[in-house]
Amino acid sequence: EMHNQLAFEVDRRANKIEIKKAVERIFKVQVDDVRTMNYQGKKKRLGRNEGRRRHWKKAVVTLKPGQKIEFFEGV
Repeated sequence: EMHNQLAFEVDRRANKIEIKKAVERIFKVQVDDVRTMNYQGKKKRLGRNEGRRRHWKKAVVTLKPGQKIEFFEGV
């Protein structure tokens, strides 16, 4: 928030252009930049059973100067 950036967990198949359009449409703001990171799910064990958490994608969205998302202001 200090650098006008917000992080979202997004669909793993979504690309930067789709993420930018979705944020602009949903929150009615102008997006300057989108950076994405893919995370591998962690291995987890329960006794002898071994499983894995799901893989996920994180998007860091930078808003243009002067833009704010009011939803996050009171948090």
